[in-house]
Amino acid sequence: MSTPKLLISPSLLSADFGRLAEELAAVEQAGADWLHLDVMDGHFVPNLTFGPPVIKALRKRSALPFDVHLMIERPEESFAAYIDAGATSVTVHAEATVHLHRLLEAITTGGAKAGVAINPATPVGVLDHVLELSDLVLVMSVNPGFGGQRFIAGTPAKVATLRALADARRPSLRLSVDGGVDGKNAGLLRAAGANVLVAGSAIFGSADYGAAIRSLRA
Repeated sequence: MSTPKLLISPSLLSADFGRLAEELAAVEQAGADWLHLDVMDGHFVPNLTFGPPVIKALRKRSALPFDVHLMIERPEESFAAYIDAGATSVTVHAEATVHLHRLLEAITTGGAKAGVAINPATPVGVLDHVLELSDLVLVMSVNPGFGGQRFIAGTPAKVATLRALADARRPSLRLSVDGGVDGKNAGLLRAAGANVLVAGSAIFGSADYGAAIRSLRA
C-alpha cells in the first residue's frame, strides 16, 4: 500500500463565518496544507454556504491550495466560476451530474485539479471509468450538508478498496475523507490509504488549531 504525504485540509464550514479571513490566517499559521471550501446550494444538500465572490475574496488572503467541494446540482453549469475565483481543485459529486466524464475533462482543461466526491451510499464502482481522469477522490464519511456529524464506521473499508484501485491504476491519486474526521479515526483512515484528511469541528472547535492539526497528523 502506498503512503504519500498526509495533507490536512481544514473545512471552512466549521469556521466563524463572521471572521473568515482571520480564521483562514489562523489555520494557515497553524500548519494546514490545504483549505477545504464546501459550496452548498440548498438543493443537492439541505444547506446554503457561499459562492465564488467569497472564495475570490479569500483567495487574496492566502497562498494555500483551495480545495473547492461543490455540493450542488448541475455543477457543469458553474464550475468555471469557481476556477476563476481561485480554486486549485474542484471536486464534484458523482451523484450530481449526468456527464461526469465530460465534466472532469472540462475542469482539467479549465486549469484546476479534478476531483470526484461520493456519498456514503454510493458504491466505489461508480468511479471505474473516470479514475484516470481524477486527481482526487473524496469519500464522504457523513451524509453531506452539515458540519459536526458522526463519522460513519464503515468508511475505512471503503477507503481501503479505493486505495487498492488507485495503487493499480492511478498511483498519484489524492484520496480524501470528509466528515466527522478527528484524532480518534485519523489513524484508521491513514492506515486504509487516505492521504488527505478534511476536518472541520475537530480543528475549528478546538482552542488550539495547531494542536488539533498535529493530533490529526499523529
